[in-house]
Amino acid sequence: MREKLLGLRRRYKRLLQIAADTVLIWLALWLAFVVRLGTDELVHPLGGHLWLFVAAPVLSIPIFIRMGMYRAVLRYMGNQALLTMLKAVSLSTLLLALAIYWYRDSPVVIPRSLVINYWWISLVMLGGLRLVMRQYFLGDWYSLGGLPFSKRDESLPKVAIYGAGTAGNQLAAALRMGKSMLPVAFVDDDETIANRVIAGIKVYSPNRIRQMIDETGVEEVLLAIPSESRARRREILDSLESFPVQVRSVPSVTDLASGKVQVDDLQEVDISDLLGRDPVPPIGALSELCVTEQSVMVTGAGGSIGAELCRQIIELKPRTLILFEHSEYNLYSIHSELLGRIERESWPVELIPVLGSIRNASRLAEVMRTWRVNTVYHAAAYKHVPLVEHNIAEGVLNNVMGTLNTAQAAIRTGVQNFVLISTDKAVRPTNVMGSTKRLAEMVLQALSQEPGPVLMGDTSGAHQVNRTRFTMVRFGNVLGSSGSVIPRFREQIRQGGPVTVTHPKITRYFMTIPEAAQLVIQAGSMGQGGDVFVLDMGQPVKILDLAEKMIHLSGLSVRNRKTPKGDIAIEFTGLRPGEKLYEELLIGDNVTMTEHPMIMRANEDCLSWAELQAGLGRLMNAVEREDFTAVRQLLRELVDGYRPEGEIVDWIHLHKKREV
Repeated sequence: MREKLLGLRRRYKRLLQIAADTVLIWLALWLAFVVRLGTDELVHPLGGHLWLFVAAPVLSIPIFIRMGMYRAVLRYMGNQALLTMLKAVSLSTLLLALAIYWYRDSPVVIPRSLVINYWWISLVMLGGLRLVMRQYFLGDWYSLGGLPFSKRDESLPKVAIYGAGTAGNQLAAALRMGKSMLPVAFVDDDETIANRVIAGIKVYSPNRIRQMIDETGVEEVLLAIPSESRARRREILDSLESFPVQVRSVPSVTDLASGKVQVDDLQEVDISDLLGRDPVPPIGALSELCVTEQSVMVTGAGGSIGAELCRQIIELKPRTLILFEHSEYNLYSIHSELLGRIERESWPVELIPVLGSIRNASRLAEVMRTWRVNTVYHAAAYKHVPLVEHNIAEGVLNNVMGTLNTAQAAIRTGVQNFVLISTDKAVRPTNVMGSTKRLAEMVLQALSQEPGPVLMGDTSGAHQVNRTRFTMVRFGNVLGSSGSVIPRFREQIRQGGPVTVTHPKITRYFMTIPEAAQLVIQAGSMGQGGDVFVLDMGQPVKILDLAEKMIHLSGLSVRNRKTPKGDIAIEFTGLRPGEKLYEELLIGDNVTMTEHPMIMRANEDCLSWAELQAGLGRLMNAVEREDFTAVRQLLRELVDGYRPEGEIVDWIHLHKKREV
């Protein structure tokens, strides 16, 4: 019967509702007489009271239609539809009262209190029918509070919702409609609602979670607290870690408000919640200074950091945004995403996708000159430590010479601002990637000291006027970037393990990609020339602790000596080539605060441009000869603190060594 009713055409459904409401209006009117006069006094619907039984639906039904009572879909009827019904019934009752007052020739006496009785009985009957039909069409009788005929689908996974507020109730309703999960409990910090029942679901306090699991058989906890701070979310996650339940989350309030996601779009627990650090709101003036109404170029625009920079830059309304990227697919992806957003928002931004390599100096200069670039964000680099350690020549050519080419093109074309995205691995590096990134920083520091440098590769020996303000921004790992440990852990947990960690004591600094990109844009506006800015990454995170938390919050247990019957094992694979246990953000202790609480300025020594040019020349000769022993020695001479660990593991070097 339910399927037949749902399959009817819309106009037939409306006719059925009107017919049912007409019958209910007559019944409410008759009961209003019975309540007032009792059963001893006869009511004559076909006699003296006939005109009243005709007037009631004639006055009410048009009002119901006009106020939209038949436009609401009964399955999804909410509070707004009930409020509309209250207004419509009240207005129709008022008109009926006026009709009784005006019609003085009635053959029978009509009590004045009849109207009040008719009003509340109509509300109860019309509203009650709609609520009952809503539950009937949803097939969700058990949410009415355990009626005798109620029935649960016990095969569905049982979940508890942490947060009994608006988001929690919306999530419970969405889960009931979707019939993919069975909400059986709420958990809420508010002691005033503990042990009470909301929407047919019992509310437990956080200190009774074990009891809740035992009583209800909950397998998963859904966090419905989108407006809570990250610090508070971390406290909640820590409290849930010891229980054998998977934890997932409703999206952030920002994503909900923007319409990107719905309340029932559940997601894995955001690892940024485990860090427990709330982002600092951006300083508008700093964000806009180098971007708004200007021509901006991002190298490596398709990478993790480059793409996020582009997303935030277009919100600041640049005149032109040039996406410079050597990967065709990555460029296509970010261009399509940004173009769709620009069209939706009707932003006056010219978006230019450019395929090119930072190792092509003439291409870089041509692009900057053509679009009269004001600001360059240089995010293009090889960042994966073991891969660069095995491909030394490419790491040097891309990270060092690519940065040099981009910086010199900026000087030649009069770019005003140049911001290099650097890394904490540039501090006292133990690997080629870190040493090449530190050398890239030194290139910009040296060029900043020269008002009229003779650029490298310029055989004319002419001095080039330097109007470019170079800035470097150094930070640690970003969550979710390409090559990040977090997606790898998730995939390993999904496959049943083992989860691989290089060393039990290894730690890393972490920051979210949006937060890092936002701070990069602001730091770039504060540079005076040659500045090295360091982002406040909070406290370093132990990777082993992170892996264990992710396993526990997936509802699984760690398999080790103490718990040999656990679900997921953690294996230690050993440090990879060039990898070190601890990362640092500062070479020395000479650091000053800036106007932004999360951005510090580091004052670090560097070489002169003349010294650096000579060293770079020798380095390039060694790369061309594929003499990686000489490359390593030159990097040690140029980069203060570079202490490589282990043997050279470049593939070409090892192959030649075997041949010899």
